Amino acid sequence: MLNIYTHLSIKNLKYILVLVLVFLVLYFFWADILRLFPQFSKIEQLVQEVPSEFTIEKISKDISSPPPLRAAKEVPDSFLTQSGIITWTNVQRSAQGFLQLTEDKQLNIAAALKMQDMFEKQYFAHVSPSGVDAGDLAESVGYQFIAIGENLALGNFEDDKTLIRAWMDSPGHRANILNSRYAEIGVGVAKGVFEGKSTWVAVQEFGLPISACPELDESLKAQIESNATQLQELEKELAVKKRELQRARPKWGPRYNRKVEEYNALVFQYNNLSEATQVLVIEYNNQAKAFNACVAG
Repeated sequence: MLNIYTHLSIKNLKYILVLVLVFLVLYFFWADILRLFPQFSKIEQLVQEVPSEFTIEKISKDISSPPPLRAAKEVPDSFLTQSGIITWTNVQRSAQGFLQLTEDKQLNIAAALKMQDMFEKQYFAHVSPSGVDAGDLAESVGYQFIAIGENLALGNFEDDKTLIRAWMDSPGHRANILNSRYAEIGVGVAKGVFEGKSTWVAVQEFGLPISACPELDESLKAQIESNATQLQELEKELAVKKRELQRARPKWGPRYNRKVEEYNALVFQYNNLSEATQVLVIEYNNQAKAFNACVAG
């Protein structure tokens, strides 16, 4: 009789050991089992392969600045004027069949600032020693532009007509004066001391204002950038929650299911925001393409 009970106990112990072994396998390898049989997993693989940094169309702006012109022939009684330079510029444009340029106050200020800066810092170039160019200067005085052109001249030219003729004889400066896209002009001119010599410096600023092309909705770009930041934060949070789910033991029960629901809710939020941002990007890029087509003339 003892042998029978002993045999049954050993048999029961085997069953118990097998059950324990199965339980341990399930406990420690449940994640691998779920990978083999994904239909048993409650984790929804919904995260789209969409980067947080969306491709936004760049806005083009054109700046034309031919090499500065020094007078080849100078006269002692040289005299230049702002109004005369603008007048003779428009004479040349009219003669070639182009519309006359409108004098713009902001471009006048930008041209005057450029002229003064060259005298003060003793340089004769389109880019200042501090790296400021014609575009930077125009924007600093509030002139929002699509295209900017700058002509520079140094020397004792006889008069305004002679100066414009010298610029017209130079291909790069002529191209600026006769550029059909420019609509506005500003001029800065004065006599001062440059490299130890009393001389005139003249600056022409040509501009096509931003209002000449389709308007861009900058609030769209701001929203896209804000959304991209939010998506980056969500990605970090998703990565943390995913690691928690992978390490969780056991992978069942109310606590585990709650973590799965939190993860899936976050995935849903991420995907919705990503899709909404893609729509904004397409809308903004269509505006930017239309704007850049206008800039290209």
